[in-house]
Order: sequence, then structure tokens, then C-alpha cells
Amino acid sequence: MSEVAVYWWPGCVFCARLRRQLDRAGVPYRPVNIWEDPAAAETVRSIARGNETVPTVVVGGQGLVNPSLRQVQAAMREAMPDVPFASDAARRPSPGLLGSLRHKVRNLRR
Repeated sequence: MSEVAVYWWPGCVFCARLRRQLDRAGVPYRPVNIWEDPAAAETVRSIARGNETVPTVVVGGQGLVNPSLRQVQAAMREAMPDVPFASDAARRPSPGLLGSLRHKVRNLRR
């Protein structure tokens, strides 16, 4: 099975946001701090045209520079079609606050 690697560095707000989104979506990934790993920094430079742009994500050999959660999930569906969290069912939107309140009100009326 392929893995998802998220290359990041401390203080990067874009990295923190993507990692939170991946955590919420239940996506397992391996975080790689490019400030602590020179080989990882070189990997990022090779993907990002010589720049150390983070977050950079590698899924099944495909490099994504500053991707959205949807882009990561799409790459996962392509590289790991047998993984449940990459299925279409995992992409259903959550009901949100308003949807949750509607559900609670409906249950109270029963």
C-alpha cells in the first residue's frame, strides 16, 4: 500500500491547516519536517521546481505542492483505490452545525 507523506516546517500555517484537515478527514499520513531532514528538503525541492514550498504532499509517487484536502483525496483515490477512507463515501460532506441542529429538532419531535 502507498503512503501519504506530508512535508512541512514549523510555523507554516498552510501546513498546519492541511494537517488539521487530514486529521479531521481520518487520513493517515507521515509528517516529515524538512528542517530536520536534509533529504526531505531535497525531495521537496525536486517536486517544487527548486523551492522549499510546503506543504508538499507525496501520494503514491505523485507530488502535490500546497494541495487542498480534495486534491490529496483525489490523488489517494487514484493511487490507493482499495483504501476505505479514499472512497466516495468518505467524501460526503458533514451536515454542519445547522444540519446537526435540524437532526436534533426532528428527534425531539418524535
